Amino acid sequence: MSDRRKQLFSYPRTVEELLQQVASLHEPTNTSPTPPSLIIVDRLESFLSGPGGSSQSGFHPGERSCAAHIAALLCDTAAFLTQVLEQRGSSSAPCRIIASFLSEVNAGGDPSGTDPILDVLDRYFQVRCTLDQDSGYEATAAAVQEVWHIYLSGRGITDPSFTEDYNDRPGVAQEWKLFIFPDGLMEFKLV
Repeated sequence: MSDRRKQLFSYPRTVEELLQQVASLHEPTNTSPTPPSLIIVDRLESFLSGPGGSSQSGFHPGERSCAAHIAALLCDTAAFLTQVLEQRGSSSAPCRIIASFLSEVNAGGDPSGTDPILDVLDRYFQVRCTLDQDSGYEATAAAVQEVWHIYLSGRGITDPSFTEDYNDRPGVAQEWKLFIFPDGLMEFKLV
């Protein structure tokens, strides 16, 4: 018996379209026969910048409020869909959210800078995954194309539902390395 899941890809162009599409996931027509168990929002920062991109000072006024609105709606929607999945006895419960966000503060090369939008998102999302490309000698020494450091942080790291798949290890790793080889193969290593 195969488990065939319907995959729906949507490409909203504005924050209003994004909010409308996420809110519509609550509607019964979008939760049958199988509600989504994963919501992915790529390039969240593109929905928060003003018309024509971000302003000279970074983000336009109200972006923290907009970020909070989007994050709250995503969390509420995931909680609602988790309830629906559990009521239907689905093995894919709970519904998870993945949102990518490229911080202008971190992209500018100032590791000590804090991004006010990330501060808002951290209040809503339980785990943050930060990627940093290793530009040192390690890639050359390991004969790989790229090396990335992957850091997990946030209050969800110690949440039992986050660690339930890792019963054979005491806790979840906070740091990983991703090696990307010239042939396209990838390898993850616990640090």
